Amino acid sequence: MVRKIIHIDEEKCTGCGLCAEACHEGAIEMVDGKAKLTREDYCDGLGDCLPACPAGAITFEEREVPAYDAKAMEESKAAKGENRRVSPEGGCPGSRMRVLKTPDTPAPVPGPAAGVPAVSRLGQWPCQIKLVPENAPYFDGAKLLVAADCTAYAYASVHEDFMKGRITLIGCPKLDGVDYSEKLGRILASNEIRSVTVLRMEVPCCGGLEFAVKKALQASGKLIPWQVVTVSVDGKILEET
Repeated sequence: MVRKIIHIDEEKCTGCGLCAEACHEGAIEMVDGKAKLTREDYCDGLGDCLPACPAGAITFEEREVPAYDAKAMEESKAAKGENRRVSPEGGCPGSRMRVLKTPDTPAPVPGPAAGVPAVSRLGQWPCQIKLVPENAPYFDGAKLLVAADCTAYAYASVHEDFMKGRITLIGCPKLDGVDYSEKLGRILASNEIRSVTVLRMEVPCCGGLEFAVKKALQASGKLIPWQVVTVSVDGKILEET
C-alpha cells in the first residue's frame, strides 16, 4: 500500500542515535554507525523521530510500503521486555497508541456538576481519524463510533449514549480537508468490525463524514450493520436511520 513513512538521508546522518531512542515503535536501528529504518511495518508515519534529529536527516515521503502493523510491533516490544508506554522524552505522547480502561459505575464529579454521575467512556487513544493506527488491536471485534467532533459539545450524554462500549473515531471533514473514506475503508477491511454508528451534526458539512463512512463500507466488501444518528445544534437527536 502507498502511505506516508519516514525517509533517512544517510549522507546527513551523523550516527548520534537520537532518532532510534525517540522511535517508540522500534522501527529505527543503528546499523554500521547510521540510522536505518529496519521495520517499515513498525513505522506509523507520525514522525516522532523528526524533531529528535539534530542534522535534519529525516523527512516524510509517500511510497509503497507494508501496512502499519501495530499488533506485531507491540508483541515485539513485549517480547523484548520494553515499556509499552512512551515517556515524554521518547516521542510524542499525544499520538501514542493505548487502550483505556474505564469503570463500570460512574462516579460523582467535583465542581459545578457535583453529585452528577460521570465517567469517560473513551476506550482508546488516539481518537482522531487522521492519527489512529489502522491495524490497532482494539479494532478486532469492535463496535465503531465515527463521530463529528462537534457532537461531543452539542450532545451532553455522548459518552454514555454513544461512546460506551464502542471504539470512538472523531473528525471534521471540513476542517481537516481530507477524504476519510480510504483510511476508514482500510480499517473496515482489515479488522473484524461488528457495527458502525455515524454520529453527525445537522449541518450540511457533516454530510461529508456520513458519505465517507458509506463509501468506506462499500469499499470494504463486507456486510457490516451501520446506522446514522443526527444531532441538532441545540443538542437534540433529530433522526436515526
